[in-house]
Amino acid sequence: MKSSNIGGQAVLEGIMMKNRDRYAVAVRKPDGEIFVQIEEFHSVTGRYKKLTTIPFVRGVFNFIDSMVLGIKTLTFSASFYEEEEEKNFSEAEQKKKEKQESLLMAGTVAFSIVAAVAIFMVLPYFLSSLMKPVVPSYHLRTVIEGFVRIGIFIIYILLISRMEDIQRTFMYHGAEHKCINCIEHGLPLTVENVRNSSRQHKRCGTSFLFFVLAISIILLLLIRVESPLMRVVVRIVLLPVIAGVSYEVLKLAGNSDNPVVNLLSKPGMAIQKMTTSEPDDGMIEVAIQAVEAVFDWRAYERDNFHTS
Repeated sequence: MKSSNIGGQAVLEGIMMKNRDRYAVAVRKPDGEIFVQIEEFHSVTGRYKKLTTIPFVRGVFNFIDSMVLGIKTLTFSASFYEEEEEKNFSEAEQKKKEKQESLLMAGTVAFSIVAAVAIFMVLPYFLSSLMKPVVPSYHLRTVIEGFVRIGIFIIYILLISRMEDIQRTFMYHGAEHKCINCIEHGLPLTVENVRNSSRQHKRCGTSFLFFVLAISIILLLLIRVESPLMRVVVRIVLLPVIAGVSYEVLKLAGNSDNPVVNLLSKPGMAIQKMTTSEPDDGMIEVAIQAVEAVFDWRAYERDNFHTS
């Protein structure tokens, strides 16, 4: 398998695909038409874009970039289902709405980060602390805390997967992975080839989050402080380090077929079975259009698989 630079995510009734400094959002509109919009990608680092290329530093900024772009493209895809309400908006009202959406996006990103830290880092610590009378070993409690963290993550996925909109989003997520796998295995990007490709991929964000949860166990075992308050602070302060290490592991996994690397990827790939579903052909068509808007898969196939 030849790794490519393309990646993406599912949005509301569509797919976002990103390749280097461009991204495309393909959405199946309510009337059945597929709308594709291509945009230039701008990192949150601005002119300090070098930060997104430095090993063990780039992971933090790439993660923030992914969150911002993800929320932005989700908002864009949702707008197709609000068009009827917005047709009577004046230009001034439209600009005001766009400003409000920009502020809402910034607030959503900030809230998401705070909520994620509280639920997946702080809460498991307090839950594991309750076991101190029966589990006096700090190291054992830290391991238990890690498994509690992973358990909360899995329960969260299972709960949201019961929502109808999320179920369809997971189907589009599957279409995204299938397209990338189809390309990276040297197959022409057709509906049939995409349908027959795997819906799991080693570079998926789900795998990244699993690595974050797993690597946090190792780092927290190595750094011990006595004060309960400082233990909470350490869990928060270490997050950028954990994200940086996790990103490098994910990048290695995506570029290697080493048996050890494949073994490390298996838990994340298993969780992907919950965050991806088999798409229908219409969803695959949307995904293909998103890919073709920003990625020349024919040239990639020619350069990497030496086809005529």
